Amino acid sequence: MMRRITVVGVAVPGLLLAGFGLVHPSFLAPSTATAWWQLHVLLIPIFPLLAVALWVLLRGERGVLAWVARIAAYGYATFYTALDVLAGIGAGIVTEVEQGGSQAALDLLALGDQLGAIGAWCFLLAGALTGVVLIRRAGAWAVPGTLVLVGAGIVFLGSHIYYPVGVFAMVAVAVGCALLAAARRPVNRVESVSREPVAQPTS
Repeated sequence: MMRRITVVGVAVPGLLLAGFGLVHPSFLAPSTATAWWQLHVLLIPIFPLLAVALWVLLRGERGVLAWVARIAAYGYATFYTALDVLAGIGAGIVTEVEQGGSQAALDLLALGDQLGAIGAWCFLLAGALTGVVLIRRAGAWAVPGTLVLVGAGIVFLGSHIYYPVGVFAMVAVAVGCALLAAARRPVNRVESVSREPVAQPTS
């Protein structure tokens, strides 16, 4: 039962973002500015959930790769939120107020895109490392989910969540995370304890 809940739970962030992508304006202009920035306000708590999904998949895992994956997921959450705020909310409001193109809006979009690119690369790294960690634990069962998640991360680098490519990427993220959750073997508590030094009996 818990595994089913986990499978569904880690798929939810990608599906939510795919849904938002269906209504995301394809360009920023005075006619779309209001919808643009208001949508990105709603997305503030949603984008970081992709990192949470990876953290859930990595729960209980030890080792350098697992921790680098967690840190990269955090990097995604922070830098991609910066994109959301600057290029989404900031540039949208400036365009709405000025009712036209402006250097301020262009600067916000440019900086947001640069930070968002860092975030997207962090997500790709986090997804790939999460897959490697789970392959080491679950074997070939984790390969399909890893391939789907990494492929989605590559597409995400240049697609944001724009329809149709970005929406497809987010659905693929959801599928990849769900497949990894289904393949994941629980970390054995005994296994973790066995790594602790054992006191030797004294004579």
